[in-house]
Amino acid sequence: MKFSVADLLDQLSYDQPVPQTTLAKILKLSNKADKERLDLAVDGLSKLGVLSRQGDEGLVRDQSEDLIDARLRCSSKGFCFAIRDDGGDDVYIRDHQLNHAWNGDRVLVRVTREGGRRRSPEGGVQCILERSTQSLLAQVERQQERLVAAPLDDRMLTSIVLPADAEVHVSEESATTVVEVKIDRYPIAQHPAQGHVARPLPLNAGPAADRDLLLTKAGLHERPAAPRASVKSPPSKGRTDLTDQPSLLLCSWQHRDAPPLPAVYVEAREGGCRLWLHAPSVAERFGQGNSLDLWIRDQADAICLGEDWQPLLTPALTKACRLKAGESSDALTVRLDIDANGHLTDWEFMLSTIRPVADISTAQLRALAERKPKSRSIPAALKPIKDQLGQLETLMFCADCLMGHEQSAGAVALDLRPPQIDALGDLRWADPSGQAHRWTDVIDRTDPNSILQPLLRAADRAWGQHRAALQLPGIAWISSEPDATMVTDVAKTAVALDLPLELDDDGSPAAQELITVFAESDQRRVLEQQLSHALAQPQFQAELKTPQTSDDETTDANAALTPWCCGSLSYAQLANQQVIQMLLSDGKDRPNVRQKERLNLGRRGCADDLQWSLFTGAQEEKLTTIVSQRLVQRLNSRRRQVLELQRDLLAMVQARSAEPLVGQEAAGHVSGVQSYGFFVEVGETRVEGLVHVSSLNDDWYEYRSRQNRLVGRKNRRVYQLGDQVLVRVIKVDVLRNQIDLEVIPEPTADQGDSNADSSTVESPEQPMAVTLSGN
Repeated sequence: MKFSVADLLDQLSYDQPVPQTTLAKILKLSNKADKERLDLAVDGLSKLGVLSRQGDEGLVRDQSEDLIDARLRCSSKGFCFAIRDDGGDDVYIRDHQLNHAWNGDRVLVRVTREGGRRRSPEGGVQCILERSTQSLLAQVERQQERLVAAPLDDRMLTSIVLPADAEVHVSEESATTVVEVKIDRYPIAQHPAQGHVARPLPLNAGPAADRDLLLTKAGLHERPAAPRASVKSPPSKGRTDLTDQPSLLLCSWQHRDAPPLPAVYVEAREGGCRLWLHAPSVAERFGQGNSLDLWIRDQADAICLGEDWQPLLTPALTKACRLKAGESSDALTVRLDIDANGHLTDWEFMLSTIRPVADISTAQLRALAERKPKSRSIPAALKPIKDQLGQLETLMFCADCLMGHEQSAGAVALDLRPPQIDALGDLRWADPSGQAHRWTDVIDRTDPNSILQPLLRAADRAWGQHRAALQLPGIAWISSEPDATMVTDVAKTAVALDLPLELDDDGSPAAQELITVFAESDQRRVLEQQLSHALAQPQFQAELKTPQTSDDETTDANAALTPWCCGSLSYAQLANQQVIQMLLSDGKDRPNVRQKERLNLGRRGCADDLQWSLFTGAQEEKLTTIVSQRLVQRLNSRRRQVLELQRDLLAMVQARSAEPLVGQEAAGHVSGVQSYGFFVEVGETRVEGLVHVSSLNDDWYEYRSRQNRLVGRKNRRVYQLGDQVLVRVIKVDVLRNQIDLEVIPEPTADQGDSNADSSTVESPEQPMAVTLSGN
């Protein structure tokens, strides 16, 4: 079908009827079969109470309060929940209420049973708005005299019937045979899903094949060709000339297709600093709503694949936007005044022309960090930027001030950097946009991207406050509060590890309090890992009209982030950049042409002096098309895909690094404890494997959830979070990112005594190897 239910509903309003013939034209349905499918969809949705016919006038959406728009999330255990976009309670969906919906699908859910204090509400899927899976990775199997594709993703609680020609993909060594399956027909009534094998995929053909495998798994491997569109040159009129400013280019990424990042310049000022941030001006180089804009919107994100990139922009657009040392470039600039406490005291947005003077690399920052404070000699790596060393120090001071202010306002800063494995390529470095994690990254002074991160967040906060004052639309990056129950569980684990933390009856401690306690602990990393799971994943939110807030109601550190500095990283940032560009280029800065004095629309506080309309009617209409709820839903969906892909890529690289360790002993520490065993992080690669409880055959082990530990009933041996252990790698399953370990226990004191008298007590047997899932 050429359209989804979501596409259909997007074209309807709650009050203005749309004729069905008009709807067919909008959806580009020209032949008879497509129009008949539209008739079927309209009839079905009208019976569900989703839309209704207004006589000959057309179709309107019904405002049904008992139908909830949500995204389905399933687990390998068969539990499924509908995750609501509005932040309401998740709805539990029993298997017989799924109505053939799959993991990741957008659905309409009707609640059938209200939730209680310790129970989620229950409901059933009434309509599938949009399918998230068009193809998947699977293994071909014979089941009841037919060929089926068994999905590798165990959250897909289904199988797909294949034609007879898939027989060639059935292998005795099924663990090494993987195929991409295209869905030809989704399940309906008693009829199962049908598909066909699109291509086989090799498992051990090198890094490029691994990337292709994971892209296919995430559904991101098919990239449509970019339209032929020329790149415009931004107008020179109205730009501020900042070419004399010695701005710096900070970037850790080394691949040639990496997205261009902003330039920065900073100077000390009244105990604080004045920062200029120059973002590559992407929005000025193509027309809003044209074919290129729509193509970039469909891509949604630039995807880092480690040693490769799938860029958001076309090569020509990337080349035109990239800032280069020694070359003049057009930019979108904000000047920020920051006091010693990291508070934003003033700002100004402007269109500018800049000329950066130097690139700052990881090798240079590493040399700067290793340089002795009073040393007069300059390392060879720093000589090209010797005139900029003072500015670099001020830049780090500025980043520290901003980070301190964020933490004092409640930001959760964790030190969970990825392992420095060469095969990870550009994934080794921090995401400068700060949108890769649920937490804020602790500043790494050897990573240029990490230093850039708090500077970009400050610029995003400034625009969030500025557009709110001017009542402009935007796409905000919103974080929810941590899960209080999970935070309490982490606190109990810390108490069990004898950390100086007291729990009372008033509720769970703040995440910031836990981080302070963790700082001096040897188990800091594993505790921070546990805490990270309690943090909600931020997501984009469409804000068409933002309520104004006074300084008494919020601080700038708590202001909603409206990201815009990296238009080459995500379309959300590009859309916000389009709003800024419209404000600075098309906004009316005086009530009429007879008025000589102009209002600086980029300056903080300009809204207080604004007594006229910023835009004409046509411009206002154009502005409102930049941001929509439907666009934000698509951006959030694609963002989840990208983050899952990058997590899978990290896990696969780590699993590849563990393959040579099979049969070898390795030191590690316990990173998680469950009733079925415990996980161990091994070596500098931090690869994580499972020691299953069935392999601990020297005793019967009890799981004590409150202390987060396993305890031997007889020998009282304890395995708990953070413990150092010696393990042997038994098996590595790269495809499923599962690593099986067995522990090599040290003898306990009781065992030492028994060994002295071997005639009375036999020595325990060696633990047997098991091959069970690791993650």
